[in-house]
Amino acid sequence: MQPAMLGLWSLLLFWGLVTPCQGLLETVGTLARIDKDELGKAIQNSLVGGPILQNVLGSVTAVNQGLLGSGGLLGGGGLLGQGGIFGVVEKLSGLKIEELTLPKVSLKLLPGFGVQLNLHTKVGMHCSGPLGGLLQLAAEVNVSSRVALGMSSRGTPILTLKRCSALLGHISLFSGLLPAPLFGVVEQTLFKVLPGLLCPVVDSVLSVVNELLGAVLGLVPLGALGSLEFSLATLPIISNQYIELDINPIVKSVAGDIIDFPKPPAPAKVPPKEDHTSQVVVPLYLFNTVFELLQTSGALDMDITPELVPSDVSLTTTDLAALLPEALGKLPPHQHLLLSLRVKEAPVVTLHDKKALVFIPASIHVLFSVPQGTPESLFELDGVMTLRAQLAPSATKLRISLSLERLSVKVASSFTHAFDESPLEEWLSQVVRAVYAPKLNVALDVGIPLPKILNVNFANSVLGIIENAVVLTVAS
Repeated sequence: MQPAMLGLWSLLLFWGLVTPCQGLLETVGTLARIDKDELGKAIQNSLVGGPILQNVLGSVTAVNQGLLGSGGLLGGGGLLGQGGIFGVVEKLSGLKIEELTLPKVSLKLLPGFGVQLNLHTKVGMHCSGPLGGLLQLAAEVNVSSRVALGMSSRGTPILTLKRCSALLGHISLFSGLLPAPLFGVVEQTLFKVLPGLLCPVVDSVLSVVNELLGAVLGLVPLGALGSLEFSLATLPIISNQYIELDINPIVKSVAGDIIDFPKPPAPAKVPPKEDHTSQVVVPLYLFNTVFELLQTSGALDMDITPELVPSDVSLTTTDLAALLPEALGKLPPHQHLLLSLRVKEAPVVTLHDKKALVFIPASIHVLFSVPQGTPESLFELDGVMTLRAQLAPSATKLRISLSLERLSVKVASSFTHAFDESPLEEWLSQVVRAVYAPKLNVALDVGIPLPKILNVNFANSVLGIIENAVVLTVAS
């Protein structure tokens, strides 16, 4: 193969790796597609200020001043303050910085590289004029920078400033008189010092945004079940409209053992992302893993006694004998029943046809109490509970609430005569709905954690169930 042709194929392969395609098959981990609008908002918010800025940059004493306020770059001994870089301007022309307006942020995603970031601002200055009186000037400035998006050594997305320049725009004289030669000196001085003056603002902004991006790598507790940790599985992928992150979730038991994810039965075909929206795709195996942790921890087992059931649900030998008179008609009446429900295998979750179902296999051992004695066994059933899962997104997790759709049982062993178990299904379904399903929903309060990316809030997202995955879509 000719060298030129080899180089062409290598280039095509590279672009195939760094640009997302429509209908991407998600097979590795949680997929996040963050719209460029969210990145723009994060950058704008970092300039306005807030708790994160205070932690990163130091003291901020005025509300909504952030990087540019008292204690920031313009404050007392800051970059632009007395004794700072602009002291050079003071010596040359007597100018002093009076105001730096909140920059207007514009950005463009650069596929295969990162971000073209522009900050447009206006610098207000004043000085004593050579002809007497006060001079007030303002200069429009556009700070243009190229920022690379990569992966840090910690496995998080990171933005790195590669190139920065400051372009001086129109200079306005609001009051006072300034001879043309001196006006030119001011213009040349600003042209020389502005890159060193304003490019550190970009670096400071990126450090704040990187803190937000770094939140992807975080340990999320799963209550008494264990924990989940997110990290990047591959380098970020950049399109013209969004940044795509393939996030690797590592689930650990409470003992610290890593839980191996079962292979999905089929890959999930991710729907295309609309403009000005962000997406998170939660794969099926995360659901199955949470239920596996619940099963192995014993959180799905339950002993059901009459004290736990409401008054409209009967749990006595008299009512049970009425259901199976031939097999159980000779039971002593009015004795309390005990149901020992055990889940010995991991439940199975299915995401299909816009529905989420959970299948829980369980053995149900039915006993009756004997006065002043140990409970006596009547029979044992093997059953499968089919539960409908209602999914609701919050800011930090996907909440799960279960309700019983049906219960099927068959006799595993019996200490009485053989019988048809079908009359028991409705009775047991009432018990499960009244007692067992609420217990499951308490255990499921841990939900499915969502990755934190640029503080995108998925609480008001639109939820869609596709084959083997759940897609959350929120408008930017």
